[in-house]
Amino acid sequence: MKYYISTAFLNTHEIVEVARAADELGYDGIGIPDHVVNLETLATPYPYTKDGQRRWQFFTEWPDPWVLIGALAQVTTRLRFVTTVYIPAMRNPYLAAKAIGTAAVLAGGRVELGIGVGWCEEEFALVEQRFTARGRRTDEMLELMRALWQPGWTEFHGEFYRTPRLEMEPTPPRIPIYVGGLSEVAFRRAARNDGWIGDLIKTDRAIDAARRLRVLRAENGLPLDEFTILTPLTDAFTIADYQRAEAAGITGILTMPWMFYAGPDATLTEKVDGMRRFRKDLALDS
Repeated sequence: MKYYISTAFLNTHEIVEVARAADELGYDGIGIPDHVVNLETLATPYPYTKDGQRRWQFFTEWPDPWVLIGALAQVTTRLRFVTTVYIPAMRNPYLAAKAIGTAAVLAGGRVELGIGVGWCEEEFALVEQRFTARGRRTDEMLELMRALWQPGWTEFHGEFYRTPRLEMEPTPPRIPIYVGGLSEVAFRRAARNDGWIGDLIKTDRAIDAARRLRVLRAENGLPLDEFTILTPLTDAFTIADYQRAEAAGITGILTMPWMFYAGPDATLTEKVDGMRRFRKDLALDS
């Protein structure tokens, strides 16, 4: 089992220190969420709460993930970086590929691209990208970006994007792609790629998702041992809880360890202390 620290809703400068501490303490990675803006008024309900309200407060910081990863890579040596999640369909594919690829180069191959198709129609409109057909555009963008990340010349002719013969440098190391979402369509998209990344979810539901993903992965004729299932678990607290998840095929946990010890208002010192205590309590260093 791998353990990633979630940096959702943290102060941007604090993230640098949390990442430095996570690297030193032996955590496997850092999860970095993404929004371009946070609009005051939305007609689109947030899909991951019962009442459709957003989980975060106004003026929560959302640093650009690729700028942030470029900085974090310079103060860490082994920590991996995963987006939780980035929305490709809300971007120009060439600019996205350039930013992601550059971050992967600077991080020495420690970048993992977690993606979703997006839920906020108003944010799509603001950045002048189509909300309709965003699933198909996402699939095509992933194919196009993978082509752009290969060495040599690239040509691409898809439904949405036409690419004349060109090259994009620097060429990054391989970037695994994990797909978020709880729908059957999202599971199928994840099974075709390198992994699935979950939102806040109970263990039983995550285990059900892992079971379905294994079936879909097999239907695609793809190996299970190269597939990542990375998720937070809202009801896992003990060694036994995480062992049960691992036995069911969950390969990684996203967590904020300080929440167990100091709560949501933890200081930076308390966050680092919570990260240290979590590893000790789960015997991760034994």
